[in-house]
Amino acid sequence: MTITCFLPCRKGSERVPKKNIRPFAGYQSGLLEIKLKQLLGCRRIDHVVLSTNDPDIMAYARTLKSERLEVRPREDSLASSSTSTDELIEYAGEQVPDGDILWTHVTSPFLTAEDYDAIIETWLDKRSQGYDSLMTVSEIRGFIWNASGPVNYDRNVEKWPRTQTLDPLYEINSAVFLAPSDVYQRCRDRIGERPYMYVLDKVQGVDIDWEDDFAMAQAMLTAGLGRV
Repeated sequence: MTITCFLPCRKGSERVPKKNIRPFAGYQSGLLEIKLKQLLGCRRIDHVVLSTNDPDIMAYARTLKSERLEVRPREDSLASSSTSTDELIEYAGEQVPDGDILWTHVTSPFLTAEDYDAIIETWLDKRSQGYDSLMTVSEIRGFIWNASGPVNYDRNVEKWPRTQTLDPLYEINSAVFLAPSDVYQRCRDRIGERPYMYVLDKVQGVDIDWEDDFAMAQAMLTAGLGRV
């Protein structure tokens, strides 16, 4: 089964200006440079589709001259801050009509080539067990509340239980979504009805969404707390 990576990188970012390609921890082309190096280093990824409307991103990607990397220009109407994720999911399904789609982002810099290969190996195994898709998550074992009170423990039973005894919750960290292309057509989604939750550790699951995230991730890499 062919595995195609879909890597969306639109021009502009309201929260972190030029976050995809601005210099990052010694990498002149930043998160994009790191991510393409990782993806092209994967044994299990057959093809990488870089979907973008940014001329600077296109220009850098084309310097890599990789037969496995295809730059596909995306219309501005599908690459604006008002474009919904649902619209982009429909677009991705049209762009990759066959095989399996591995959707990832440059904003997960600490997910290495080896990590991607391990995730794909797990997916191949879990699919044979009846799972129809995979998504990466971060495990939360803490005191979680909403407006009504505790979510994952009962204060009538124990006010402050040990965190290791709490039922874990899982936050989707958007590092990887992996599913057959027909899930995109059938469910109009990047996961199916029975997704397998692949837990990443705290470093692997770092997602750069705000300027503070960008600064902290740079500091982590500089300090040797993460690897790319």
